Amino acid sequence: MRAALVGIVSLVVVLSGCSSSTPPQTPRADSTAPVIAPGRPGEQAKTLSPAEAATAVPSPTANAADITYAQNMVVHHRQAMDMSLLAPSRADSAKLKSLADRIQAAQGPEIQFMTTWLREQEQQVPDHHAAHDGMPGMATPEQIEALKAAKGKDFDRMFLQLMINHHLGAIKMSEQVLTGGSHIRIEELANEISVEQTAEIRRMQEMQAAQ
Repeated sequence: MRAALVGIVSLVVVLSGCSSSTPPQTPRADSTAPVIAPGRPGEQAKTLSPAEAATAVPSPTANAADITYAQNMVVHHRQAMDMSLLAPSRADSAKLKSLADRIQAAQGPEIQFMTTWLREQEQQVPDHHAAHDGMPGMATPEQIEALKAAKGKDFDRMFLQLMINHHLGAIKMSEQVLTGGSHIRIEELANEISVEQTAEIRRMQEMQAAQ
């Protein structure tokens, strides 16, 4: 979509400068000509004002929303990893163990990406004991202790309940940065996390229904 939008904006500028019916004009920032932005698959195209078109393509510059998202998501992902590491020795369901492996395989590299990105931005990487008060979907210390103490089907039931809520929190955080962030790499990450964790929620809900 970004590539198509950039192409359309460029075409509008070229056509306005090359018209034979009017003399060439210096491009104006206050032009009122609308720009058509193609929608994502299944979505309709949108008509953007020049001001909206100028901000529709994500920037390579990070803002506070991007930094906060990356820092918080590192903490959020670490808890999901800790929960998933319990599954091999405690879970009853082979499907749940496989899901826990997939969560680790996806979120481990994402943590590495975010920590590297934060260092590139000269921002602090949260330590392993960072507070997470008010962060959407995070399990409480008491819930984590209860999960560690559970075995078999009790563990499966508790894990699915906590991880579905955890994933819903990550999706909410991603939706927020897609609205308030500006950095293209964080936008890409947030979209990936939303798609990936939405699919995993569906799998976990199917497991719950089969219990």
